[in-house]
Amino acid sequence: MPFPLPRFLQGLKPTLHIAHRGGALLAPENTLTAFRMAVERYHTQMLELDVHLTRDGEVVVAHDATLERCTDGTGPLAALTLAELQRLDAGYRFTSDEGRTFPFRGLGVRLPTLREVLRAFPGLRINLEMKPETPGTEDVLHGVLREEEALERVCMGSEHDAVGERLAARMPDACHFYPREALVQYVLALRSGEQPFVDPRYTVIDMPVYFGEMRLIDADFLRATAAHGKWVNVWTVDDPDEMRRLVAEGVGGIMTDRPDLLRQVLDASPHAP
Repeated sequence: MPFPLPRFLQGLKPTLHIAHRGGALLAPENTLTAFRMAVERYHTQMLELDVHLTRDGEVVVAHDATLERCTDGTGPLAALTLAELQRLDAGYRFTSDEGRTFPFRGLGVRLPTLREVLRAFPGLRINLEMKPETPGTEDVLHGVLREEEALERVCMGSEHDAVGERLAARMPDACHFYPREALVQYVLALRSGEQPFVDPRYTVIDMPVYFGEMRLIDADFLRATAAHGKWVNVWTVDDPDEMRRLVAEGVGGIMTDRPDLLRQVLDASPHAP
């Protein structure tokens, strides 16, 4: 008898179109510019994003702890206030032609707050990774999600098990994805034919398709995880042939930096909803 899916996943059917950081190969990642492109042009069903805390305690959407890779700023993100961060050009470094052109420079692209994203896309589901490891960040995130009435449309987690556990303890009724070590133990047991420990705190598995040369995902694996009440999203898949194979196998969702290609594959697939 399958376990019931959390409210976050109820009504969804494989295979979901999930824009990884909004589609990081098409527009400046983790910005409203990328998110709008994914939603309006490619009809994404879920946004994948990352969050940090500013010096003044605001939840801001960004992947890196430092500013150099994606903005014209330098140093730790957490050392600046939200006002200081939003003066930076978050489109400054984006290039799709190996640095020959930078089409988003000077266009006013900036780091958004989580509140801005939630309000810009009311009702849209979000897969959120909490980056800081500092205890207490889960309380700040909970406050934002509660105030924005968004707890039921965000699936959250962390690479770090201690952070994932604190998030699950602080928001037990929300959707949570497996942190790294808990996921490794679960997948290894399943792949070796053993009975894994099925942790009730985590209902979503966000995982790569491959570990080295070994392909982790197949139809048997997906049937086993579904029997445990788990939903599997894979990251980060930009190859159309791999997308088609995953859709045929029935994977729950595909996270991609190329939402344009995934939209083409899903629209042409007899397996997609």
